Amino acid sequence: MATSSITKNFVITSEQAETFVNAIEESAKNRPVRIPVNVKFIETEDELREFMKFRDKKAKEKLNVNNG
Repeated sequence: MATSSITKNFVITSEQAETFVNAIEESAKNRPVRIPVNVKFIETEDELREFMKFRDKKAKEKLNVNNG
């Protein structure tokens, strides 16, 4: 077992424990905002081909917009 390699005793003071708990509580307050994302999974070769066509079309449109 992995725990068998731990052969030392650890002494944690109440101050260290309080600091650790405070850090955990603070991190819970600063969680990132969850942004919902609309996802469609590509499951077939035809869907992949269609997606790649769409991707190429959008890339060309972006290139045309950036070049005038």
